[in-house]
Amino acid sequence: MSTREGAIRVSLETGSRLSFASALDWPGWSRSGRGDEAAVETLRAYAPRYAPVAADAGLEPPDPARVEIVERLAGSGTTDFGAPGTAGQLDREPLTEPEAARLVRILKAGWAFFDRVVAGAPSILRKGPRGGGRDRDVIVDHVVGAEVEAYARKLGIRLPRPAWDDLGARAREREAIAAALRAAGGAQPSEPVAARGWAPRYAARRIGWHVLDHAWEIEDRSV
Repeated sequence: MSTREGAIRVSLETGSRLSFASALDWPGWSRSGRGDEAAVETLRAYAPRYAPVAADAGLEPPDPARVEIVERLAGSGTTDFGAPGTAGQLDREPLTEPEAARLVRILKAGWAFFDRVVAGAPSILRKGPRGGGRDRDVIVDHVVGAEVEAYARKLGIRLPRPAWDDLGARAREREAIAAALRAAGGAQPSEPVAARGWAPRYAARRIGWHVLDHAWEIEDRSV
């Protein structure tokens, strides 16, 4: 499928309850909605919130007007649960070393954004209409735990789970993920780097989504 020059390539994952629109070349810029159209419109609406991440990575923020659906995927129970859970053929495209380095820069910018949001947020967050919702430190612990116990293992990395406030251990865990993604540059094609693991492109966008999804949750529930 050909795309317009300068188009933002988007994968659209359709479940029975939710759909996810994910920018394939912009880890973390991935949003859901009740139906395909709602997911794409939400993705576009979040472009201004994603712009600081792109800028911190040294890149021109993506233009939401250039969004183009280039792949449609069948969702799963993971999709309907609320996570982009399907890797497509485009996630297995060959990954050059410069592309891998670019994905890592964006992912690191997303981690830095998450850290800034956490540092500026109150420890007790505003609850939902029924009193639900985790507080700040519990969200941080969840993000750290998911990266170490689930996502890193999909890249062949096994590390002990750090305490949520152990900044040194968190930095080492992130660098291990970044190193695995950089090392995947040049793979032809871009296949999983671990048994039953994730292709590097998919790993970057899934990890980026999880980090920014919770950063934006903390922002929204801090007011």
